[in-house]
Amino acid sequence: MGLDRAARYGIAFGGISVIVAIVLIFFYLLYVVYPLFVPADAEPLADYAVPQATAGETLLLAVEEQGEVGLRLTRGGQAVFFETASGRVIKTAALPLPPGSRITAFAAGVPESGVFALGLDSGALLLVRHVYKTAYAQDGTRSITPTLAYPYGEAPLDLAPEALVAVGVQSSDQGVTAAAVTVSGGVELIRYTKEESFLDIGGASGDFTLSRGRIAGTAANIATVLIDRIQERLYLIEESGRARFFDISEIETPRRVERLALVPAGVAIVAADFLIGTTSLLVAGDDGQVRQWFPVRSDDNEEKLKLVRSFDTVGGLAVLVPEHRRKGFATFTADGRFQLFNATAHRLALTDRLAETPVMRAALAPRANFLLAETDGGRLHWWRIHNEHPDVSWHALWRKVWYENYEEPAYIWQSSAATNDFEPKYSLVPLSFGTLKAAFYAMLFAVPVSILGAIYTGYFMAPRMRGSVKPVIEIMEALPTVILGFLAGLWLAPFLEAHLAGVFAILVITPLGILCFSYLYYLLPQWAKNRIPEGWEGALLIPGLILLVGLALALGAPLEEWLFAGDLKGWMTNDLGISFDQRNSMVVGIAMGVAVIPTIFSITEDAIFSVPKHLTQGSLARGATTGQTMVRVVILTASPGIFSAVMIGVGRAVGETMIVLMATGNTPVMDFSIFQGMRTLSANIAVEMPESEVNSTHYRVLFLAALVLFLFTFFFNTAAELVRQRLREKYSSL
Repeated sequence: MGLDRAARYGIAFGGISVIVAIVLIFFYLLYVVYPLFVPADAEPLADYAVPQATAGETLLLAVEEQGEVGLRLTRGGQAVFFETASGRVIKTAALPLPPGSRITAFAAGVPESGVFALGLDSGALLLVRHVYKTAYAQDGTRSITPTLAYPYGEAPLDLAPEALVAVGVQSSDQGVTAAAVTVSGGVELIRYTKEESFLDIGGASGDFTLSRGRIAGTAANIATVLIDRIQERLYLIEESGRARFFDISEIETPRRVERLALVPAGVAIVAADFLIGTTSLLVAGDDGQVRQWFPVRSDDNEEKLKLVRSFDTVGGLAVLVPEHRRKGFATFTADGRFQLFNATAHRLALTDRLAETPVMRAALAPRANFLLAETDGGRLHWWRIHNEHPDVSWHALWRKVWYENYEEPAYIWQSSAATNDFEPKYSLVPLSFGTLKAAFYAMLFAVPVSILGAIYTGYFMAPRMRGSVKPVIEIMEALPTVILGFLAGLWLAPFLEAHLAGVFAILVITPLGILCFSYLYYLLPQWAKNRIPEGWEGALLIPGLILLVGLALALGAPLEEWLFAGDLKGWMTNDLGISFDQRNSMVVGIAMGVAVIPTIFSITEDAIFSVPKHLTQGSLARGATTGQTMVRVVILTASPGIFSAVMIGVGRAVGETMIVLMATGNTPVMDFSIFQGMRTLSANIAVEMPESEVNSTHYRVLFLAALVLFLFTFFFNTAAELVRQRLREKYSSL
């Protein structure tokens, strides 16, 4: 009794411990994933009068990397650097404007370059750069020294004999391109191209070549001029809402690509700017919508602007500010409210009220963790923003998204790239699809082989032979999957590619050959059959099976030469449009099927063998054949165990990592073809988790993928148990 009680408590403790461990795993995954869906929030830190208000209207607000120093550029030609937390002026610098000249146009390049352009009433253009030098003292205190630099000279460059009314500028390590619209509607283009040394932080240290171009006959009501980062596209946006798109890769001979309306008729453009990377164009209209456009290659191989998505805002739009390092932007309204959006996720992250007065200018810190805004009445507002994971939304995770440089919406997983302009693509659909695809092809191979083998072993095979076969197959379950993946990737995949026609021949020749062998066995005289011990018939088929497989592989090359001119893969690609990857689903199905077969076989064979003998003997005694007894009695009675075996095999296939990782191209494609690879949830986690930054969006999305995988296996196991119980209740009375 004491041993029984100890065993009962020990087993109960073990079972409860397993359940507790699973629940803890589930809640830990939720704990890591939960911050992805925490809404953004913001808090005011300071509110003070505009520094040096007498210097004139604000043209530009900017904040340096650490969020400690702000810049206010005025129409009077003053650059005022101040502490963002208090508004205390740190430094004031006067721009080298010619005496008597006025600033009539202003534009800034991408924020990280710090370059901005000033158009003057004299027709000259001045290029300036604001820089911040950071130094650390021995005690660890940090000091930031702001300054202005003139990479292309302090003297303004004469462009036209008349005033400039709109300018655009874009800078890179290789040079700068600027465009200026004159009063008469002409557009002057200049490009400085670096020849030798890299720009130093304080000014010009290399030689530059100046190129010029001109666009004539342009409308005079251009409000915004934008140049993309690679300095090949020029956008001239009119106040009426129409835009001209030019190719300026050859600046001396600009070419107009298209003209189109960016907003509906009757809607005026309030602001327009680029998202990071300068591929997408954001256009804010007075109808309260922000529209996102970017170039899409058309059928004639020409890039045309396409309206991709729009965002509804509250109130009348006044200011539009893109984030520096993410595909997000902020909008500010005439009633003092602001909103934070993410373009890729197509989501509104935050809505808050900044002040009761209209917002005139605004800037986001490079890390998007601070906000600086100027309101009507000469006040600056300094806010802290918490918006850690704006790239994630239900739409981005589970629906098609139209990404930049793609011709249409798609399910894409691509978590990193070489540049900061990258648009994160966190769709879990291709990973989930790959997981189910790998499991499907594995089960397609494993289920017939393992179940039919288990039926024969458990019901027809001689006990002595069964005693040898069953342990050998069960030992296969201990084979490490990394070994199977290694063999599949380095041997099986090249072998299948080299003998593809032979593999297809196996699928035809082997079944026909087995039928022929069976017929020949049927024709044997009874005395010959009696010499074969009962239950050993299958052993006679093994040599024939080896012979059939060898024959099919030998006939593969002649058949390929005869039917497909010696190139089966080329015929599939050119005539059927089916591409072939060496490491594909067929390789995964065979390799993972081999890993799953022992599990399904062992459980199924036990279920078949455990069917009470009186059931089979009673069926046979009543005149049923062996086959009828198998189908109508044995399989039905063993069906709960067979179904459990299959579902356990599915769970094993869904969670498999190393075979899929090593035997496929590991590409997250949405293609059900057996000749294409895939990327599964588990393989993706194994590949990318070591490279992800802890607590980053990428890191937490990988944990979300793990949670999805957990739910997959939980669903399959739960469904299997429910069906197994129903089958047990239904056939327990047999």
